[in-house]
Amino acid sequence: MERKTIDSTISPKSYFALAVKDFGLLVKFKLTLLVLFSALMSYAIVAEGNVSFFNMLMLALGGFLVTGSANALNQVIEREHDKIMTRTADRPLAAGRMQVATALLYAGVMALAGIAILSTFNMLTGLLGAVSLISYAFVYTPLKRSTPLAVAVGAVPGALPLIIGATAYEGYISPMGSMLFALQFLWQFPHFWAVAWLADEDYRRAGFYLLPTGRGQKDSTTGYMSLWFCIFMVANAAMGLVGGYFSVGAFLILSGLNLYWAFRCYQLYKNCTRESARKQMFVSFWLLPVSLIILYLDKIF
Repeated sequence: MERKTIDSTISPKSYFALAVKDFGLLVKFKLTLLVLFSALMSYAIVAEGNVSFFNMLMLALGGFLVTGSANALNQVIEREHDKIMTRTADRPLAAGRMQVATALLYAGVMALAGIAILSTFNMLTGLLGAVSLISYAFVYTPLKRSTPLAVAVGAVPGALPLIIGATAYEGYISPMGSMLFALQFLWQFPHFWAVAWLADEDYRRAGFYLLPTGRGQKDSTTGYMSLWFCIFMVANAAMGLVGGYFSVGAFLILSGLNLYWAFRCYQLYKNCTRESARKQMFVSFWLLPVSLIILYLDKIF
């Protein structure tokens, strides 16, 4: 791939700022922050507020490096497809501002350092970090151009940060950690399908067919299936209540939030409009962090 030249008159300060910006795009900085938030909240929830801030810092660093590595490898693999899509054309590899070898070097160093840091908690946490990276970069990423089932496959590494956060404190996969994993696993379907609905034309140009209808046109299937995953989230909360992992109050709040999201999914099912998909997507942005905060507050009060 031909690399674009950088204006020789650019100042060192501007060049450094551009390099930092491109690194942030390579690791998908905003998405990585959401992943870190999930892992740290999971750690704090199972610790019931008895957290070590040094351990939280190490978890954040290890999680950032592993997630950043997975995102960098994803862009290496998809760089030719990213060129085609409007939403990804300015990524550093797609735009030619970064060489593949540079991105691979970043990814390799981050992977080794991140897994090593996670392993200082216990070997299970380090292993789960490695599984998350490998499954996202080398299983989910290639599947995206083959089958809509890639969304289900990608939901596994997408939810593993919750297990990683829990095992970093507990050292094993507990029922509470499993429930947190299920919360984020189920959340990803209505979230990603709403995103895929809005970006469907862009995805199709690059050969990605990620809606549950596959290569068919956008129809009521997306809203209908999204609605059911919101109901599954209510069922997951009910299992947490029955298991004694949180209070009736937390269950009622979580159920109310998920039923509201189900209503938004029903609107997409009924109307099949971009506006309905946008509202379904916007609810997803705040619903997950709010749900985790509620569970944390339930543990410490």
